[in-house]
Amino acid sequence: MKGGRQWIIIAMLVLAGFFSAAAAAQEPYVSAEFWSAYKAKFLNESGRIVDNANGDISHSEGQGYGLLLAFLADKPADFEQIWSFTRTELLIRDDGLAVWKWDPAATPHVTDSNNATDGDILIAYALALAGSSWRRLDYVEAAARIANSLLSNTIVEAGGRTVLLPAVKGFGAGEREDAPVVNPSYWIFEALPVMNLLAPSDEWTKLSNDGLALLQTLQFGPRKLPAEWVSLAQQPKPAAGFTREFGYNALRIPLYLIRAGISNRDLLVRLSQGMTNDGATISTIDLETGRAKEPLSDPGYQIINHVISCVLDGTKIPGTTQRFEPTLYYPSTLQLLALAFVRERHPECL
Repeated sequence: MKGGRQWIIIAMLVLAGFFSAAAAAQEPYVSAEFWSAYKAKFLNESGRIVDNANGDISHSEGQGYGLLLAFLADKPADFEQIWSFTRTELLIRDDGLAVWKWDPAATPHVTDSNNATDGDILIAYALALAGSSWRRLDYVEAAARIANSLLSNTIVEAGGRTVLLPAVKGFGAGEREDAPVVNPSYWIFEALPVMNLLAPSDEWTKLSNDGLALLQTLQFGPRKLPAEWVSLAQQPKPAAGFTREFGYNALRIPLYLIRAGISNRDLLVRLSQGMTNDGATISTIDLETGRAKEPLSDPGYQIINHVISCVLDGTKIPGTTQRFEPTLYYPSTLQLLALAFVRERHPECL
């Protein structure tokens, strides 16, 4: 990409307001205190975000989240540290996408070269925001390369819908009898308009619109919740070979919707009520029986329902979930993303 094209993308991002989180705020939306705690817990000296609930591995999702949070904390040096590891250790595929997993206990550390599409979207999104805010042309160029590869390799048509493959291999036509198989939590709706600026195509808007429409139809079992993995070969149904549950991946769906400004009350209430056990605790859910499988009391999970109540009804976020004391990588990440959103869009709820 030539410099002129990079500046055009930066100008479009600036005009669209996508850079505002760190550059235009009086204070970063992730506070220095909270970022320092997150960094101390999960960011090691090599620049990798450590998933401490999963054998201390790193993955493209975690690197993408780390980049996004470093941007929201307005920490360019930490962002560069995370990007350096991501660029050298994960972006080693020929198509410009990231391998999904890096295992410190394995030799070589990358044992599966497949990508994870949500991780790639997060990485490109964070790079675009940081590049436009901090005027880093190299970040914008890297983001555009990833976005163009995603457009070419992971967006497909299925039954009149434009959908997102979870990875380049393993989920598409000819690879499974029930293909394509999708994961509805991989639609990071807030990032898709930015992907369209990086790699212009009508497919991004179709992907966003069709993803939301699909999500509204995914109502499995007595709780009417989406499955983690869904076959679209015919009518949508839970995909074969995967646990039929509303699990850890799916918990972030309402947060992604809200962060993208999608405040469909019926959808958000259905998700909130469906994933909440005994009217209080978010849980993973067995789709067939509606039974709560694992209660998730960590504030990083519980804050999702509080943010839904904030957006829909203006309800204050409880002090217990406003405090940030990092525990495990995934809920701690969700909590910071939720708090950053409320601080930016709904400070009245704090």
